[in-house]
Amino acid sequence: MPKTKSSNQSPDSSAVDRGNLTIRAALPAEAPQLTQIAHDAKRYWGYPEHWIQHWQADLTISANFISNNEVYVADQEGEVLGFYALVVRDDKAELEHMWVAPAHSGRGVGKELFVHAMQRAAGENVSTVEISSDPNAEGFYQKMGARKIGDVISEIEGEPRILPRLKIDPKS
Repeated sequence: MPKTKSSNQSPDSSAVDRGNLTIRAALPAEAPQLTQIAHDAKRYWGYPEHWIQHWQADLTISANFISNNEVYVADQEGEVLGFYALVVRDDKAELEHMWVAPAHSGRGVGKELFVHAMQRAAGENVSTVEISSDPNAEGFYQKMGARKIGDVISEIEGEPRILPRLKIDPKS
């Protein structure tokens, strides 16, 4: 069962300010905006639109998902630039989502989100964070210290897709 945020924790109680970039807990009302960022980020990599539609359920972030998981946004002066979702189960976690709005790619937003996710995981005494990565993001995760542990094989419209499976010790 997913870990639930403490109900006595205000949305900004663990906000981290990095210059004018703040990483804070996502609000359930931001679900449509986070879903749009996920869709736009996937489109940024040039996937055909019919594939994006195929992935619609996987790329949709619900208010309920935000309420029941560790979901954080990178906010700059009220604009959400990206987000991540860390699903914690016992002493392991899955980085289920990490997306940066295309207009802000390559500006360090992803790095800040990833570092924050690892700090959150370490604070929860998580021993391992695993990631099923889009092939386009594998290099980023490896640069951040994750190592490949295998592949996840899926298929879309008869075409095989090989997704790198990675893991990282959040305390390293």
